[in-house]
Amino acid sequence: MAPGSTPTATAPVLRATDIHKSYGKHPVLRGAELTVGPGQLVAVVGENGAGKSTLLKILAGTLAADRGEVTLSGTLGHCPQQPVLNEALTVEQHLRYFAAAHRLPDADRGRELVRLLGYERYGRSAAGELSGGTRQKLNLTLALLHDPDVLLLDEPYQGFDWETYLRFWDLVDDLRARGKAVVIITHLVFEQDRFDLLADLSDGRLTPRTASREGHHVGA
Repeated sequence: MAPGSTPTATAPVLRATDIHKSYGKHPVLRGAELTVGPGQLVAVVGENGAGKSTLLKILAGTLAADRGEVTLSGTLGHCPQQPVLNEALTVEQHLRYFAAAHRLPDADRGRELVRLLGYERYGRSAAGELSGGTRQKLNLTLALLHDPDVLLLDEPYQGFDWETYLRFWDLVDDLRARGKAVVIITHLVFEQDRFDLLADLSDGRLTPRTASREGHHVGA
C-alpha cells in the first residue's frame, strides 16, 4: 500500500438484494438480503417451511427469483440437501466425471477430499450402495471438487457421525483460511461461535442475529 493511502473494504463475493419469491399466492421470500465477504462463514437459520431451500436455490442460480438480484464474484459450489448422484456409478467414477465436467486436468482434489472425510474404502462402491452419511460426504466432495470461491451448503452435516462432523469443520476452517466463503442453510445451529454471522430467516426476510468472530463483519 502506498504511503498515505486509505485501506478499502473487501468487496463481497456474494450479495443478494431484495429477493422475493412466491409459489402461487403463497409468498415465501419477501425482500431477503444477504452480503458475504471472502473467508466468511454464515449460517442462514430458519424453521422448516421458512424458505431456506428456496433461498439457497436462488443464490445458487437454479431457481429464478420473482424480484431482486443475486451477484456472485468468482466460482460457486452448491451442495443440496438431497444428494444428486447416479446410483450406478462408483465414488471414483463420480470424481472423474465431475472433474471432466469442470474441465479439471485430474480428480486429485476429489481424492484428497475423500481422504479428508474418511471414506477411501468406498472408492469402488456404487452410490446406490452407500449409507446416507457416506452419500452426503460424496455430495460435499463433488461440490468442492473445483475449489469454488463460494460454497453453499443445505443441512450439510445431516447423517454425519461425530468424527465426520469434526472433519467437516476442519475442512471449513481450511477453506476460510484460503479466503473461501461458506454459507450454511440449517434449521439448527450448534457451536454458534464458529460463525461470523447467524441470520434468521423468518417471515421471508433475513435478520442478523450476531457476528461472533472478532474482526469479521457480514451484513444481511
